[in-house]
Amino acid sequence: MNNFYKYSLLFAVTMILVSDLLIPYNSFSQEMEPRNYSSIPIHMNVAALTYLYSTGDVVSDATSPIQNLDLNSNTVGLGFLRSFGVFGKLCKIQISVPYTFLGGTAKLNGKDTSGSRSGFSDSKVKFVLNFIGTPALLPKDFVKFKEEFVLGTSLVIALPTGQYYDEKLINLGSNRWGFKPEVGMSYNKGPFYFELFTGIWLFTSNNEFLKSKTLTQNPLFSMQVNLSYFFPSKIWIALNTTYVNGGETKVNGALQNNFQKNFRGGLTLSVPVNMQNSFRLSASKGVYTRAGGDFTNISLTYQYIWF
Repeated sequence: MNNFYKYSLLFAVTMILVSDLLIPYNSFSQEMEPRNYSSIPIHMNVAALTYLYSTGDVVSDATSPIQNLDLNSNTVGLGFLRSFGVFGKLCKIQISVPYTFLGGTAKLNGKDTSGSRSGFSDSKVKFVLNFIGTPALLPKDFVKFKEEFVLGTSLVIALPTGQYYDEKLINLGSNRWGFKPEVGMSYNKGPFYFELFTGIWLFTSNNEFLKSKTLTQNPLFSMQVNLSYFFPSKIWIALNTTYVNGGETKVNGALQNNFQKNFRGGLTLSVPVNMQNSFRLSASKGVYTRAGGDFTNISLTYQYIWF
């Protein structure tokens, strides 16, 4: 394998992001995924191991007896990505399985209390299909390809696999399905990559909320903007922003006054080690939060690639 071939595949390695689906159990609508629609060769496999630390105040709905909720969570997640071609277009499938250790304090009916949870959070599956700008290329052809404008779409499915107790207000799982269709575009100019993603979360009902109640949630709109810069060494850094709007919940048909209008900012640093190994460090924080999701994330991911 010549140096040019290795160098081009190393560039592809740095653009893989598997672990962004490992977002805190109650705030996965605010994930940040730079390079989500980037070009990679087909028949590529990526395994990822992530450690994610999250801390912050999750604002409960207005009718909840829980106030001043302050949680700390430690999540270890496994992720897998596979790229392939469909009718000459680049496709990807991602799977993530997180395990979370959660602890915190709150006021319950005016009294201080504390508690903890440990177990699996909801798993996610993501399908990506790029329509324009990233053809399905074998590694030998990919080394000659120059990415410019990309337009793609994706679907995230959140599976109700997380730990859930129907008598408790705080759980690691949501006991419902979630679906997020999204459209994304990116543009490459020199060492800069600009990205814009827009999507909407749709949720099924939780018919076992506090045992006998039904919890529903209105659609939640999300928009993400990323600006990445690639250094000659193929290390890259990205400025990440995301905005969500909507998602008010109902309990037995009664609105809970928790309409979300939240804005987050973050940074991502990706460092390749060689053609098969890379590390990524990410941090994000709530900039403006109307309801829920006011937390801080720090994550470290190791990725291994093979064909």
